[in-house]
Amino acid sequence: MGGSQKVFSSVKSFSQRGKLLTKTELQTLAESRDLEELLTRIKNTKYADAVSKLQKPFTAGKIESALRSDLADTHYSIARTAGQSDVLDAYYLKFIISNLKLILKGKALGKSQEEIEPHLNLHAEELVKQRDIILKALVAKDLEETVASLATIEFGDEVAKAVTMYNEKKNIQIFDVFLDKILYQQLGKAIRNSRDRDLMRLAGMDIDFYNIMSILRGKFWGLDEEQIKNLIVTQTPSIPKDLLGKMMSADSVKSVFDELASTRYRELAPQTENDIEAISEFEHSFEMAIYKAVNRSFSRMFNFSTIVGITKLIAYEVRNIAAIAFAVEQKIPPQTTMSRLIVESEK
Repeated sequence: MGGSQKVFSSVKSFSQRGKLLTKTELQTLAESRDLEELLTRIKNTKYADAVSKLQKPFTAGKIESALRSDLADTHYSIARTAGQSDVLDAYYLKFIISNLKLILKGKALGKSQEEIEPHLNLHAEELVKQRDIILKALVAKDLEETVASLATIEFGDEVAKAVTMYNEKKNIQIFDVFLDKILYQQLGKAIRNSRDRDLMRLAGMDIDFYNIMSILRGKFWGLDEEQIKNLIVTQTPSIPKDLLGKMMSADSVKSVFDELASTRYRELAPQTENDIEAISEFEHSFEMAIYKAVNRSFSRMFNFSTIVGITKLIAYEVRNIAAIAFAVEQKIPPQTTMSRLIVESEK
């Protein structure tokens, strides 16, 4: 990235950060009585254009899809302004992986193309000319044919491994972990040659998050050590190889948390004894820690980590609004919704 590009992109990142919705504004959205009122309130935010074309009947899914298109445009625009970046490209994979998850889960559950298609949003793929990959997977007649259609792409092996393990365990969430692995593998490769310590710290936290969550889920699903090892991506300075090994050979979810006692994440270990609650609580606490670390990266101007940081903060914001839309649709109380969002408490 050229010096002037970096300066311009960094300044733009600070400006975009200043436009993020506050917790109070998100609370106002969460207090909407129905989706129509929610959309009226969203139209008073910077997302007015993103949702302007939505037609009745409104659904949380339609709102999320419109916001995801806007998010893809934002990420694509930031990446183009910043110049070539393997790190931004790795994070962009999240859009493509999200669609692959929907297709693979749908095929595994025996759903038809017509049932799966309305849930897909191919705008991100269109921007980077990758639409055909997803469409080939979508039109395949069953799960095996879907795997075959993806065999030639860079991460076809991981898709095949996911299907093999799904066929053995019949747990649909296996697709989430295996496909997320693709993103974090790419991210690991992208930062390997970086000398930007702030960027390495941020990306390293994401990789730690993926590795630890994969070990926890693997233990909970009853995977053996070799199967869990298959999920792990590169180690980081904060969770080195020997510690990953101890976690993988731990005999329970609680024992995995015990291994965190010697790490920078020890404060995040939950106190509850219930495995499902403990994993969920830890996941939320870790994401809040990542969110705070991203915000701290803005203490230094003209730093590439702020450019990566703003894509992450806007992605959290879109996820928060999508979660609010779902909660409003399902009549979930606002205080329950707000407690699960990834957002800073206002001082």
